[in-house]
Parts: sequence; C-alpha cells; structure tokens
Amino acid sequence: MENRLHVGTRKGLFELARSNGVWEITDVRFLGDPVSAVLADAEGSVWAALDLGHFGAKLWRRDRAGTWREMAVPVFPPKPEDSGDDPHPWSLGKIWVLEPGGAPGRLWAGTMPGGLFRSDDGGASWSLNEALWHMPERRQWAGVAGGEQPGINSVLIDPRDPSDIRIGVSTAGVWASTDAGGSWRLINRGMYAEYMPPKQRDNPIVQDVHRLARCAAYPEIVWCQHHNGVFRSEDAGATWREVTAIRPSKFGFAVAAHPTDPDTAWFIPAIKDERRIPVDGKVVVARTRDGGRSFDVLTRGLPQHHAYDLVWRHGLGVDESGERLAFGSTSGGLWMSEDGGDSWTMPEARLPPVAAVRFAPM
Repeated sequence: MENRLHVGTRKGLFELARSNGVWEITDVRFLGDPVSAVLADAEGSVWAALDLGHFGAKLWRRDRAGTWREMAVPVFPPKPEDSGDDPHPWSLGKIWVLEPGGAPGRLWAGTMPGGLFRSDDGGASWSLNEALWHMPERRQWAGVAGGEQPGINSVLIDPRDPSDIRIGVSTAGVWASTDAGGSWRLINRGMYAEYMPPKQRDNPIVQDVHRLARCAAYPEIVWCQHHNGVFRSEDAGATWREVTAIRPSKFGFAVAAHPTDPDTAWFIPAIKDERRIPVDGKVVVARTRDGGRSFDVLTRGLPQHHAYDLVWRHGLGVDESGERLAFGSTSGGLWMSEDGGDSWTMPEARLPPVAAVRFAPM
C-alpha cells in the first residue's frame, strides 16, 4: 500500500499520498465541515469525526473498497435528576480523539465532555465507559481554555495487553486502567501545575495534560506535553520527571514518540499563555534523542521570519518507521519530514486550520 497521510482541518478532510518522493493531495472529503479527529488502519479503512456545532458531532467511515458511510456516534445516558452537583453536561460535544483498541474491530473514542467510549464493531455502535464516567472525581475535572468542558485528548493502549489503558484529560491529569476500563486510578505523580496556588500545584487532579505519546516498542516510556512543561515517565505514567532541557520553550500542545526508540521524541514549542505563538515568530521542532537530557532545535525548511503558526494537540504525527513526520498548523501550514525532522518540506497546498494529522499504517 502507498504511503498515506490524513489531515483533518476546519474545512474538511484531506488525504495525501507520496509518489516519486512528492506528497500530493489525492482526495478531499467533507469540504467545508470541521474534522475533529481522524484514524486510519493498514487495510484502508478511515474514520473521520466531524464537529458540526448546532448539528452535532458526526462520524463517518470509509471501508476498504473506498465507500464512505455514516456511523453511529457515542451517546451519553440521560442526566439523572439527582446529579445537580455535576457541573458537566451529559451530551456529546465532539469526538476529540480516535484510537485503535488492540483487538479486531475495537476502537476507543475520547470526547468532550470527558467521556471514554468503546466500540467492538468498527464504530457501528458505542458504549460509554461507565466506571470512569461515574467516578465522583470526574465532577472535579476542570474545563480547557475558553470555558469548554474537560475532554479526553489521549488514549494509549498497551500493545502487549489491550486491557491496559492510559488516558490524558484536559484539565484533569493522567488516569490508568489495567482491567479494560473496569476501574480507574489517577497516576500522574511528579507533575506540578504552576498556574495553581502553591498548596494545589502538586494536586494530581488539576494537572493540565495537553497530550500523551507512548513508545510502541517500549510501552513503559510515555511522554507528556503539559501546560507548563514536558514530562517523561519510565513506568507507564505512574511517576513522572520534568524534562527541563527542552528549547526554545517548555510550552506547547503536541508530542510524538518514536515508535521503536524510547529516547526519541518530538515537540513543537510556543509561548504561553496570552499570546500562544511560536517563540520569536519562528516555527521550530524540538527533538530529543537521549531521553530528554538534551534537545536539537530543528529549523531546516521551516519558516523563520514572522511565522505565527500554532500546532494543536493532534497536529503532529510520526509513521511506523520513526523517520517520516508531519505537522499542521492553525494557519493552514503543513510540513513533512523524511529524515526524522532534520529537514522539512511543504506540499503544494494551502490548507484550512489543521486539527489532526495521522499517517496510515503500512
């Protein structure tokens, strides 16, 4: 199968294919509609989540024959009358992340508000993870910037054991289940929240996890782009240490982990909080190859003058080789690398603001 990249934007889903060393757009779907999440498998199936505002969230799947059809979306149960102290709605806002479940037909969806849903039939039907949703602690989850509801932005499945799950929640930390979602515990010890009063900075439930990434070959290695720093775990998220060597800043949204090298990861730094632009108007990628002890600031092929592209949580992707990367920005920029980030090129396209970038497995 040819190399494929799927890019979800505010105005549609774009598929790119690589031929003779050049990436070109080969298909456009849902033109004009916001695409909030995308997933592709090695057999050619593609799932695209749409965030249609007043018309609600939608989910579409392209089968292996290339035919698109609308699928079911996750549905919350009715909100009980005695849940008046629950500040969060019991209705689907948007699907924020889609992940394979490690078993045939199984998918996981993280939503806003913070619901976790599972499908065992490729997205034809969904069930809410009741154990997580009914935890008393969920009512303490805070919303992300702009007054939105808390959302699950990361779902990590251990490739050795699909019942072992880690999720990242904005703004409520890292949660773990080792029984396929039957029970959950808060595990982000070692993180701190500098935006909180001193007595609350180490409270695990107030940690603003922007994005989690796991090394597939060494699942105990997990990276976190946090609101106020970068953290690394060597015990599958149970404990964390801050990575202070990152340059040119520690703020950002996206992180990608090398699939086979536990010491390599990529980040796209920016300035927080009010401005949220690249440092000095330069788009750069920060890469570590030694577990976070040092970083290279990669600039070749990236704009270095008056560039104000911001990259959202799901806007950075890496393929199964660890050599091919892509990222898209809120300004519609899309950059590709074939050499682990040493150099970057742009396809001949000017896209709408990018929300999600995903390589199809080979």
